Amino acid sequence: MARRLAFVAPLLCALGLAAPARADVLLPPDGVNFSGLTGTESVERFSSEVGHRPSVIGFFTRWYGSWEYIFSAAERNEARLMLHLSTHSGYGTPEVISPRAIARGEGDDYLVRLVRRIDEYGQPVYMRLMAEMNQANNTYAAFNRDGSSRGPSHSTRAFKQAWRRTTLILRGGPVADIDARLAQLGLPAVHTDAADLPSPPIAMLWVPQTEGSPNIRANAARRYWPGGRYVDWVGTDFYSKFPRWEPLERFYREFAGKPFVFGEWALWGGDSPGFVNDLFAWMRRHKRVRMAVYNEGKLAHGPFRLRRYPRSRAALRQALSSPRWR
Repeated sequence: MARRLAFVAPLLCALGLAAPARADVLLPPDGVNFSGLTGTESVERFSSEVGHRPSVIGFFTRWYGSWEYIFSAAERNEARLMLHLSTHSGYGTPEVISPRAIARGEGDDYLVRLVRRIDEYGQPVYMRLMAEMNQANNTYAAFNRDGSSRGPSHSTRAFKQAWRRTTLILRGGPVADIDARLAQLGLPAVHTDAADLPSPPIAMLWVPQTEGSPNIRANAARRYWPGGRYVDWVGTDFYSKFPRWEPLERFYREFAGKPFVFGEWALWGGDSPGFVNDLFAWMRRHKRVRMAVYNEGKLAHGPFRLRRYPRSRAALRQALSSPRWR
């Protein structure tokens, strides 16, 4: 047995599965899950619809995008902040920086300014970085819809290196230590004259689709996994229009050992209280789930708005009335 452990432990570390957990990954209190809301600048309408005030509010932003309104809105709503950080402003919009460019340090100026602003903010931040990375509609995905590669600047390796660099900078600390870690990864030093970067309370959320689009082996979530030491939470997105329970179950089991988050979930395409009840029952059975963020969508009459789904809204009101949800 000792010989087996001596062989297995280094292998797990190499895969990033046995990396030590960080001391504080911004979990809710024991026995409590955080509910969240995204796609809006105010939680008031949602709160009135479901009788529950979310603890987390999410905002979509991109590299070099403005952020002052985001921090102000989070403070105004008295909610923890989740940043959905992308390299574009939405499907079909231009990419402002590639994963390889991020890995090489071309986006360091933005990251250094961001970690300093989060430190000034002084409150916990959940960083949902380049989510659904195995979805071809996202500019940082490695593959096109037809399965063809987007080349070395968008490879899964480039993505993982970009993720690792971003995580090291956002976690902060002595720049010499960050540079040493980057050198071990074969990456250049941080582009800054500072000796230290702030270390604000940030948790890194790795949120792919459970199945790739395109659904090919090379585009599986596992191919984008940067290693356990660079990830604080694991999760996915889940919508009633695509209730793929079996892939969800496989994904949950494959990436064990981390708290689990639904970075986006929503009703879509029909009133389905059964979906709401099934999802909350699934979360009760899977104890690593600690947060679920409803995506209201930016459009006033968009497909995710609860006013479209009165029976589902009532089911959600009932589910969120549990003291388990905060």
